[in-house]
Order: sequence, then structure tokens, then C-alpha cells
Amino acid sequence: MNEIRVLLVDDHPVVRAGLTAMLSAFEGISVAAEAADGGAALRELERLRILGDDVDVVLMDLQMGAGMDGVTATSRIRRLEKPPPVLILTTYDTDADILAAVEAGASGYMLKDAPPEQIRQAVLAAAAGQTALAPKAAALLMDRISNPATALTSREIQLLELLATGLTNRAMARELFISEATVKTHLVHIYSKLGVDSRTAAIAAATQRRIIRAPGQQA
Repeated sequence: MNEIRVLLVDDHPVVRAGLTAMLSAFEGISVAAEAADGGAALRELERLRILGDDVDVVLMDLQMGAGMDGVTATSRIRRLEKPPPVLILTTYDTDADILAAVEAGASGYMLKDAPPEQIRQAVLAAAAGQTALAPKAAALLMDRISNPATALTSREIQLLELLATGLTNRAMARELFISEATVKTHLVHIYSKLGVDSRTAAIAAATQRRIIRAPGQQA
């Protein structure tokens, strides 16, 4: 079996060093290059392409300081001519983060506290063109398939994230390029699905259920 070459993308040098040591210890997997954010990852992919030294899997963090985030980078990587699969490896397990990554084209979604063997299997699966999902991510996607009427839509989750930052209806409408009337309609649906009757209660319920990050964790 050919060695699986990984591009590791994370903004913390200590985390990158730990992941490099872990991945390099697995037979058949090597870290071809590292990057500190999404923009650097795209440049690394281009450099390796020119050298004829492509990678098989991009292992991508979600939040990377002031640099390009993992969702944006994933979307841009998937638009390349021959894109490698992107496997998200993050500490965040909210519905908002999982759905954003999947919709951007991620092949898998794993959490950093997963056992090393699970991460190894996820890398192998991604390299083979398969999906690798943490239990929380798999459960979320299955629930959306099984209960589409009660599942929050991606746009409703976007609105919840904006609600948590304290934006007004008018500001949210500008942010999403929709009308205030449409925002109000979405809020009615959100309140109904969450079983609440106010903005504050909606934010509290969404945070408690891990639909969105707590306000202090918002990017």
C-alpha cells in the first residue's frame, strides 16, 4: 500500500507537533507538510502540486485565529482541479460547526479528544474516498434525515449564531442579504422548533443543546 501523505493544518505549533508525532508513528501515514491556517494550507497545496508531490488527505482544524478558518479553506480546496479530501479535526462539536464543515465539502469530521486509533482510521477512510464522522456528527446528520420537519435548517442555525452575538433583526437581515420580514419568519420557526418564545431563551436552548457555541466562543 502506498504511504498516505497528510497536510496538517492547525494554528497551534504544539498541537501540530503532537499530531505530527502521532500520525508519523502509524505505519503507512506521513505528514508531508504543515500550515498554520487555511490560506497557508492553500499555498502549501499549490507548492506541493508544482513539485509533483501531492497530498492524499488534508487534516484541518476549524478555528485558526486571525487566519482563514477551516470551513472557508475546505470550500476553496474542494474547488481545486484535483482536490484532496479534507478531514476536519477540531475541539468544536456544535451542530453549526458540523453542518458548516459538511456543507463546505469536508469528507469527515473528528474531534481532537478521539482515541489515536479512531483518528488513524478516519485518515485511512478519507484517503480511500469514504466518510469518517465522530459519533456526534453522525447522530446529527442521521437525525436530520429522520426528522426533517423538526430539524433546524442551516439558515436557521446561521440566524441563531447571529442572535448570540446580539445583532438586531435589521443587522441580521443585512448580514445574510435577506429582508427583515424573512428574518422574523425564520425566528418564528426557530422558536417553535426549540420550544421557546424569546431571543434569550432561544440562545440559551441552542447553547445548551450544543446547536451553537456559547456566546463567548463565537468566532
